[in-house]
Parts: sequence; C-alpha cells; structure tokens
Amino acid sequence: MVAETSTLTPPVSPGERLPFGRRFRIVLVLGFLTALGPLTIDMYLPALPTITTDLQTNAAAVQLTLTGTLAGLAFGQLLVGPLSDAIGRRRPLLAGIAVHVLASILCVVAPNLAVLGTLRVLQGLGAAAAAVVAMAIVRDLFDGLAAARLFSRLMLVVGVAPILAPTIGGVALNWTSWRGVFVVLAVIGVAMLGAAAFVLPETLSVARRRSGGVLGTVRDYGRLFTDRVYVGLILVTGLAMAALFAYVSGSSYVFQDEYGMSEQQFALIFAGGAVGLIGATQINVRLLRRWTPQQIMSFALVAGLGFGLVLLVLAATEAGGLAAILVPLWLVLTMVGLTMPNATALALSRHGEAAGTAAALLGAVQFGVGALAAPLVGVLGVSATAMAVVVFGGMVAAGLVCFVVVRPGRLPVEQGEPVLAVVH
Repeated sequence: MVAETSTLTPPVSPGERLPFGRRFRIVLVLGFLTALGPLTIDMYLPALPTITTDLQTNAAAVQLTLTGTLAGLAFGQLLVGPLSDAIGRRRPLLAGIAVHVLASILCVVAPNLAVLGTLRVLQGLGAAAAAVVAMAIVRDLFDGLAAARLFSRLMLVVGVAPILAPTIGGVALNWTSWRGVFVVLAVIGVAMLGAAAFVLPETLSVARRRSGGVLGTVRDYGRLFTDRVYVGLILVTGLAMAALFAYVSGSSYVFQDEYGMSEQQFALIFAGGAVGLIGATQINVRLLRRWTPQQIMSFALVAGLGFGLVLLVLAATEAGGLAAILVPLWLVLTMVGLTMPNATALALSRHGEAAGTAAALLGAVQFGVGALAAPLVGVLGVSATAMAVVVFGGMVAAGLVCFVVVRPGRLPVEQGEPVLAVVH
C-alpha cells in the first residue's frame, strides 16, 4: 500500500462540531444499537446442539433459525431504511426495537422449531431498525474519514458482541434452558429502547426528508443500482459477511461435536476469533492516517483470500489438528475486520442524499448473503472442511467483485479521503 498525504484540511462534519460529552453519548448509544443484531444472532449459538435435541430435529433444520434471523435483518432494513428517510430516524428505530423485545419474549415459550424460526425472523426485523438507523445517523453526522473512523469504532462493538454473546448464552445455560437466553435478549432490548429514547436526537431535519412514497422509494433503489461502484462495494461487504457467517453458523457444531468442546470452551474459542476482528477494526483507525480506505480494503481482501486457502487445505487434510485450523481462521476474520468498515464508508459516502436507503440496501445485502451462506455449512455436512469451503468461497468472491467491479485503484481521492460523489 502506498501512503497518501495531504496538506489540505478536510471539512469538519456536523457530528464533529457537537460538544464532546454529547457526541460521546450519541456514539455510545449507536454502538449499543449496532450490537443488537450480533447479540441476537450469536447469543444462542452455544445452545444450538441442545435445541436440536430438545426439539427433536437435525442440525441443518436448527441452522435455518439462524438463516431466518439473517433474512429478517435483510428484509427489515429494506423497509426501515426508506421509511427513516421519509419520516425521520427516531420513530422507526423505537418501533423496531419494541418489535424485537416482543419477539424475544415470545421465543421463550415457542413450542416447536417452526414457531421458533418464525419468531427469529421477527427478531431480525426488529434488530434491522437498530442496524440501519445507526448507520444512517452516522452518515447524517459524519463524512469521509470521520465516517470511516467511526465505522471502525462501531465495528469494535460488532467484534465485542460476538465475544460477549456466546459467553452470556453459556452462563445462562448454566442456570436455565436455552429458552432463558431469549429472556436475556428481551432485557437487553428494553435497555436499548430506553437508551435510544433518551439520548439520540432526530438527525434528519424535515427539510432533508424524502416524501416520494412507494414510487419514490423504488426510484431511490433504482438509482442506487445504477451506481456500479456502490453496488460492487455492498457486494464486497455481503460476501465478506458470508465468510463470517459460515464461521458463525458452523463453529458451534464443528468445535463441540467434531472436537468435543463444552459450551463454555466453545465460547472461549469463539471469543478468540472476535478478538482478531476487534483488533483489525481498531488498527484500521490508525491505518487510515496513512492510507486510503480503498487501499486498506484491497490489501485485506488479498490477504484474506490467502489465509482462506491455507484454512481450506489444512481442514481438508486434517494436518495439525484444531490449532492448525484456528490460526488461519482467525486471520481470515481479522481481514474481514479490515475490509468491512472501509467498504461501508466508501459505499455510504456516495449517497448522502439518501443515507437511510443506501444504508438499508447495504445492510440487506450483508445479511441476505449471510443468510444464504449460513445453511451451506449444514448442507455440505457440518464439518471443519465444509466451514472452510464456504469461508474461502466468500473471500474469493469478495476479492473478484472488488477488483473486477469496484476497481479501487481507479477511485478518485481528494484531501486524503474518499470523494463524496452523489449519483443522480
């Protein structure tokens, strides 16, 4: 990567003009909102084998409850994003979290897998509001490198959530059944609802709201699809997410069933992968002082592809045992942690006039592709090799889209930050 320097002073974004205390509180709550989706996805992972036994079904069927959550997150963002552009950020956010809380409570008494899967879709729909509105608020308040840095900070939360979620789930399983995990999720949702109601201001003024109705929403999505670079960038984030969710959906079975780990041991192993993700997102903040987001993203995808190939070879040959799988797997997750905040910042910087809709489509692609990838591990046989195949495939596809469609080396750079190009 070649260093970029500039003697020009970048413009100050609206969020940077807020008093430090208020800005800190807003960013803190945005971080909690960003965590709602990962907590919803990951907290019940240690219980997947138990749910399989309790509901008298199979691993592939139980993994579909994860797919349902991801599908809800994807579809919900497509709905909430344009809605937040039309009526503001707060009302869709608060309503969505309330739906998540209600679905969590109903999951506690789900009588069978079909009902549980349906309620997990509703949980995803509710969590979608938190995800898309948090991204839209970032775009309302911050531009360019400031946005890229904040996305890296929020990715810290996304990294911490997978560490805490299986651990919290494992602790809950010590004193209750898998149903108790959803009680904890309901309590977390209530706390987030209160924090959002009291701390977050409305960041989209009436003058900036879009009121084109359904046809206007269709036009907005159509305009986004005409931007080749934007579409390529959201596909990069989605395919990187596919690699991540192949690990998320398959790891509990691989490590607990194939390698004989306990629920608590699995939680520790899962935390190790999240540490790589966390470290990368925070290193990214420092890297942005010297390199552009597109340079960091390009390097991370190439490195991630290489580590994914090593993972696949070692898993297929069973050489070196568990340790030989964990090291390249964690390195791939580290590269995902470098890829996603930069691809996200570059994509959203292109459509500030419809930040909610642009964030919604980005989030929908992320979780939609993740929803498709999650059950693939089960279809391929729920093994270390199956997990490695999907992880490697996701990184290969992300790299191809980046260098063939996005072509990051051709993206213009001004004042050491991504150009805020608006496509009409």
